[in-house]
Amino acid sequence: MTQGVFRRNLAWAAARARDDRNFFTDLAAQEAPDYLWIGCADSHLPAHDLTGLAPGELFVHRNLANLAPAQDANFLSVLQYALEVLKVRHVVVCGHYGCGGVRTAVSGERHGLVDNWLQPVRSLFWRHAEELDAILDVETRLNHLCERNVVEQVGGLAGNPLVHDAWRRGQPLALHGWIYSIHDGLLRDLETTVCDLHQARAMIGAPAASDPRRKPARTRA
Repeated sequence: MTQGVFRRNLAWAAARARDDRNFFTDLAAQEAPDYLWIGCADSHLPAHDLTGLAPGELFVHRNLANLAPAQDANFLSVLQYALEVLKVRHVVVCGHYGCGGVRTAVSGERHGLVDNWLQPVRSLFWRHAEELDAILDVETRLNHLCERNVVEQVGGLAGNPLVHDAWRRGQPLALHGWIYSIHDGLLRDLETTVCDLHQARAMIGAPAASDPRRKPARTRA
């Protein structure tokens, strides 16, 4: 079965080289993406195909239920590399309707180790249980939670110290929350874009604060 993959790879590489003989030479020299894509590991989500971007234009990180956990060393390493080395200008959290990870998180059944990974989604479901229970159609309820999960991850990124460091360096950086429908192939903007510390604080409900590097003003006796 795996030999079929290698045959298709050979055919794909030959077709690419036939269409553009410099394709692989140019691709090897290119690693300056503007986008970090945080997507779901679901096989229905080919990020480059969805966006129409070439491989060198999109830096991709995928995991179950498109999470951006501040305690995950794998994710944090990708985020730091994208911000400090690649200097991406956009970080996109992209979920998808009908997400199996979100469905698993709220199924009420035990699934082993994956339950620990999906705990943030389960907690999100519990926090919004009253709102979600009011949605009678099961699939509509699930899709609403998929949207909420994307917004939640963008909020987590908005509070991430690595993101704050980038903004304080004056680095142009915007966070986005998108969602994809497998049924029509279209991306939808959930209108959660965050471009600076002020917007980040507003999104996560934190009080306005001055730059911590500034010394406090002296008070008169």
